[in-house]
Amino acid sequence: MNRIKLPSLSNQLLKSLYVPLFVTWIFGTLVVVVVASYFTEQAYDRALLDDAYSVASHVANKNSKNTQELVINLSANEMTTLLFDQSEIIYFQVLNIDGSLIAGHPGFEAALPEQGTAPKFSNLEFQDKNFRTVAIYRSQPAPFFLVMAQTSDFRAALIKRLALFSIVPQLLFLALLAMFLKGVIKKELAPLLDLENAVETRAVIDLTPVGVDTRTKDVHDLGTAINRLFFRIEDGVRLLREFSGNVAHELRTPLAGIRAQTEYGLSNKNPEIWYQQLQGISKSELRASHMVEQLLALSLTNEAKAGLINEDIDVDELVKEAVMRFLHRADSLGVDLGVKGYELGVKIKTQRSLLEGALNNLIDNALRYGVSEIESFNQITIEIEKTQHSNQPNFLEISVVDNGKGITDEFKHQVMRRRTQGQAGLNLGAGAGLGLAIVVEYAKLLKAEFILQDNTGSGLKAVLRLPLE
Repeated sequence: MNRIKLPSLSNQLLKSLYVPLFVTWIFGTLVVVVVASYFTEQAYDRALLDDAYSVASHVANKNSKNTQELVINLSANEMTTLLFDQSEIIYFQVLNIDGSLIAGHPGFEAALPEQGTAPKFSNLEFQDKNFRTVAIYRSQPAPFFLVMAQTSDFRAALIKRLALFSIVPQLLFLALLAMFLKGVIKKELAPLLDLENAVETRAVIDLTPVGVDTRTKDVHDLGTAINRLFFRIEDGVRLLREFSGNVAHELRTPLAGIRAQTEYGLSNKNPEIWYQQLQGISKSELRASHMVEQLLALSLTNEAKAGLINEDIDVDELVKEAVMRFLHRADSLGVDLGVKGYELGVKIKTQRSLLEGALNNLIDNALRYGVSEIESFNQITIEIEKTQHSNQPNFLEISVVDNGKGITDEFKHQVMRRRTQGQAGLNLGAGAGLGLAIVVEYAKLLKAEFILQDNTGSGLKAVLRLPLE
């Protein structure tokens, strides 16, 4: 048998882990880059602002306080020392309120803040370079603006290096984690592979339990479930063998009789003998069919143990259908088949096939053995009644009552066992003593009680008592 190519469980698990890990790495990297960029910018902007305040502190009036001409009290060497930066180029401007240049580097125009507001940072391009600028407003010794501009090449390079040094280690850790997870998943799935090999190499007839691994609960539960399946299959095989053996055993006698009657009839030329033999063959066939039906009914009890579905059943309708099935047979036997307690409107939640099977067997048993040749009027009544016993919940009693000879109290217990027949059954030469045994099995599965009682006057009353709650 060709196997369908499907992805392995380990690969599926790794894929399920790798994708979220990779997505997490991407988002983590973006967060690191954004945070690194933000704090780097903050640090450089703070240093640039400090330089601006430092230069602004050296701005003074040229001659006296009464004049408004501003100058910087720093020599060229002092200014060079103050603005020295090993990596970046720094420019500055001192501007009047009207924007005219007092001192510094001409040629670039930075965004200026409103008078009396906080320093204003901005970016600009000057002389083919990118600059970061800060502009501050000072009111003493006279109102003026001071602008500091610094190239941003080094800070951009620093941000790239920070991002690189954060991304590469994360990527290495991610690769190591993936390798670790692959090994762990392979190790943890080993019991599952062992279980697969144990089942795969198992012989067809070998239904012994497989070894259950106790390292993980899931594999342990799977192994236990497989063993339960083996137990159920073994029960099914055993029941099938038992059914086959029962059929072979029970049909041997009627089939042998049919063969003997057929050979005897063929060896004679008398049509009357043919007719007699055909009647015997018909009876043997009926007996064989009845045996097969009962054996199939017994096999149904074993299926029911595996679990049939409960359903809401209208008891009146179920009894009516049962009566209609046996009405023609009862009429041919001269038996009045009726119902007492009909139209109670009782509904019960149970297994329909089992309840039907129990009722069919009770009616069939009554028609076979509950008909008296002495009585001029034979009657079989199906009684439906609600009862309550010893303050227990309500019960539904379905009884099949006949007015035949009945049976002794001692024999009432014996006929409920398999392969036990009364004298009437032996005289008829029909059945295999399975009818009431089937009802007993069905009653157990229905959580019901099956009782045989004497009928008032004469006959037998077979009661099937089912709990309504």
